[in-house]
Amino acid sequence: MRFSALVAVLRSVGPVIIGISLGFTLSLLSVNWTEEACELDGKKVEDVTLGQDGPLKGARKPNSISTANDVESEEDFEPKILPYKQVQQSAPKKVFRAKYISTELGIRERLFVGVLTSKNSINTLGVAVNRTISHHLDTVVFFTGMRNRKVPHGMFVVSHGDERLIWNMFQTIRYIFEHYINEYDWFYFVQDDAYTEADRIKELVDHMSMDRELYMGSPEEFIGGEMEGKYCYGGFGYLLSRTLLLRLQPFLENCRNDILSARPDEWLGRCIIDYTTVNCVSEYEGLQYHHYELGKNSDPSKEQSEQFKKALTVHPVSDPEQMYRLHRYFTEIELQKTYDEIAKLQAEIKNVSVVAFEGNRSAHWPVGINPPFEPKSRFEVLKWEYFTEKDIYSCIDGSPKCELRGIDSMDVADVIDIAMGELNKKYKPVLHLKKQQLINGYRRFDPVRGMEYTLDLQMEVVNQKGHSRSITKRVHLVRPLSRIEIIPMPYVTEATRVHIIIPLTMQDRSYVDHFLEVFASNAFETNENSILTLLFIYDPVEAQQVNQNDIFASVKTQINTYERKYPTVKIPWISVKTETPSQIKFMDIISKKHPVDTLFFLANVNTNVNSEFLNRCRMNSINNWQVFFPIHFQDFNPDVAYHNQQRPTTVDLVKDAGHFDRKSFEEACFYNSDYMATRTRMAADVQENEEILETLDIYDMFVKYSSLHVFRAVEPALHQQYRYQACNPRLSEDIYHRCVQSNLEGLGSRSQLAMLLFEQEQDSVQSNGRPFLH
Repeated sequence: MRFSALVAVLRSVGPVIIGISLGFTLSLLSVNWTEEACELDGKKVEDVTLGQDGPLKGARKPNSISTANDVESEEDFEPKILPYKQVQQSAPKKVFRAKYISTELGIRERLFVGVLTSKNSINTLGVAVNRTISHHLDTVVFFTGMRNRKVPHGMFVVSHGDERLIWNMFQTIRYIFEHYINEYDWFYFVQDDAYTEADRIKELVDHMSMDRELYMGSPEEFIGGEMEGKYCYGGFGYLLSRTLLLRLQPFLENCRNDILSARPDEWLGRCIIDYTTVNCVSEYEGLQYHHYELGKNSDPSKEQSEQFKKALTVHPVSDPEQMYRLHRYFTEIELQKTYDEIAKLQAEIKNVSVVAFEGNRSAHWPVGINPPFEPKSRFEVLKWEYFTEKDIYSCIDGSPKCELRGIDSMDVADVIDIAMGELNKKYKPVLHLKKQQLINGYRRFDPVRGMEYTLDLQMEVVNQKGHSRSITKRVHLVRPLSRIEIIPMPYVTEATRVHIIIPLTMQDRSYVDHFLEVFASNAFETNENSILTLLFIYDPVEAQQVNQNDIFASVKTQINTYERKYPTVKIPWISVKTETPSQIKFMDIISKKHPVDTLFFLANVNTNVNSEFLNRCRMNSINNWQVFFPIHFQDFNPDVAYHNQQRPTTVDLVKDAGHFDRKSFEEACFYNSDYMATRTRMAADVQENEEILETLDIYDMFVKYSSLHVFRAVEPALHQQYRYQACNPRLSEDIYHRCVQSNLEGLGSRSQLAMLLFEQEQDSVQSNGRPFLH
């Protein structure tokens, strides 16, 4: 038993003992081998390993601890503190980021148009060319030798300062190389005595590859016939590809020095042929450059040839009137072509809808217009407005009935005329219809389709035999949403500093504490790129007592407190003495104290300013283009909105809590330069009547005296608590009326006011002892 127990123990412990023994043996062998390699030819191992790439490189040797024969001392192995040396970093390379994605991706525009004109014709034919093609094309530049002192409005004119034709052609091409060669794929040049059908030239280049070396126009033989090849006659215009111009660019100076010619189009043709071997062509890959030579004193309406109807350019045009007649003729052709395409598409939709699951019902009326809006709840149901030829039963002020006038009257009259015209078109020549009266009219605005109408018309119907009778017919019409276009806007950035102006009167003192507290959390603590300026408005009596009893002393103390709390913040303030606190008067003072590129945000002490709105202020205010007047959300009177209820700690933007105050124009974002320019235009009227400064506000001033876009939109980021405004009767009647109306609409919603009146009447009835009916 003892022997078997011993064997069992050895069997379990044996592998461990053998492993430990083997490990010690291998360790001893390794130490002995390393010691033998410590000295080679009398040199220390450390000296050798510094110069060789062996397995011991960079590792400490087991026997490297110092001995009596070692050269190194023990101090070499003591820790040393190395002084910190700051690494001088090179200046980071500035990364260039393009302003537009198309620039960064290298996306170019399709077509550039250059019009060759002269000093004598720029105000006649040049203006006619600009009016007929500029609204169809992105870039149209007029090139001339000398120009008049006054350039026609709306035209970009480049003057070369010389009347020599060849020199002007050379300067024009060089100008293209310097300014536009990297922005466009195709370059079209035409004289001002030629009419160009802009849509057709755009369609032509849209079907051609940009990498082709193409010289396209009306091919002509060179004068004398000695030179091989053909050039493009300038009268009918010519098209050059960017690839061809880039190939020609190194040789342009040679062409100016070596080629002599009397005609600029022939000179350019010889230059292109000599250095690129590319000839003028009128057809390329099935695409034809159509042109037409117009006879003297010819009438475009009487031209019937197919070549004329297909023409891209027509030459020569003798006067602007003939240019406009040509434009009308070709516009009518394109319009009729568009109508034919619409009719073809409508027929295709009807044919396809027959095989659909719902049959013909799948094709909504009118064909091609979006289907009607489908409400998801009863709150989204669109409201129909009832009208007659004289009255409408849905008024802006909430009245049940009001007179139909202005644009509404024009709209109804136009719809009735169109309905009668379409009915006569449908039933002629069998029947002729005459309107007697409009019995019923209904309309609603569908945000998906447009304005929908339903008319019950009483008409007199006359047949071919002269018999007549009166009938009533219901018709449906849709005025679809159309003429939608993208308006190009100047580039703006969110990095602009906003100067916030807060006017304060004696009545505003109690609201300053809350305003500064909110503004500090939204701007001071977040380092918002803005400057707050307070404007203290004193009346003459308050201004005389400012040394003894300053009504804004507590506010100035609060300013000092916030400046000590936020050392990097400065809150400037300006004092103004006036009897009538007019916006224009105190903005005149503020404008003079700031640079012209300053962005102002004019607000009041009840406005809760935050970063979200300040960014929209920066984006919607565009220098020399647009001013921004936001519509803030104002809370209802809490005594009305939360009558017999607990008031919430935070107010949400819902219809029962407040409304967007469309009668208020106190908040405004605009640039100082725009204000100064508008104020200058107003100076003449101010000299005649100085009271205009008190009767107008800044909104009226921009609308009346500037050509800027006045952008007005609801702004959910601007939130104001309820406050009764003291309306100044010295201001204009319109401003005073808007102020009163704002106070009335700010009390509460119609349902809340109705319930309050109902409760008051109930209490009155019960107090009089009369029975109350439930």
